[in-house]
Amino acid sequence: MAYLDRVFHSLSDGTRRAVIAQLANGPASIGDLAQCHHMALPSFMKHVRVLEESELVMSRKVGRVRMCELRPDALTAAQGWLEQERRVWETRLNQLDSFVETLAEKEDKHGRE
Repeated sequence: MAYLDRVFHSLSDGTRRAVIAQLANGPASIGDLAQCHHMALPSFMKHVRVLEESELVMSRKVGRVRMCELRPDALTAAQGWLEQERRVWETRLNQLDSFVETLAEKEDKHGRE
């Protein structure tokens, strides 16, 4: 669960979600990524570190440039958890719907008597 906590923490910030969206188009340099976010490079690097710690992003040095790349497989655990929760809530809502229908049928039956 600690891994999921790190992933969701990473996804909780708009800047980090924007970086993930940028990287969905392919690898990019830190400089290119930072240009879109109107913040000082040290502040932007903190976001990159959070993304790296959650394993959503991998960075490596290519010559003098640090390149970032999305690791989409890292989202699999979060996707699995979300899917499991969706199934739980669908079941609960279906049960609630059945209960409400049963109550409505009883009211209709009593109303006709």
